[in-house]
Amino acid sequence: MNNEFLQVEEAIVAMLKTVYDPEIPVNVYDLGLIYKVDVDSENNVTIDMTLTAPNCPAADFILEDIRMKVASIEGVKNVDVNLVFEPEWTKEMMSEEAKLELGFL
Repeated sequence: MNNEFLQVEEAIVAMLKTVYDPEIPVNVYDLGLIYKVDVDSENNVTIDMTLTAPNCPAADFILEDIRMKVASIEGVKNVDVNLVFEPEWTKEMMSEEAKLELGFL
């Protein structure tokens, strides 16, 4: 069971790395926009995420892309994506790869 749980979590992270803000050439995971991923015992997934700016014009697209892609993972039942703005996103939340890609290093 524990191994199956880890496989689902790894698949979720891999899938999140395929979701991009159309205006930024870095995935939402490496941008640091994903704050929390919870998977319960029945493989229901809850994701807390933010955006680089509260008025992001691509917000609906990004949220739906995450919902659809994570829901497509074998074994995942339901996906809830919660948009939060606390703590406020900063450039320091990006991975080193994202910082390099965007010229911050």
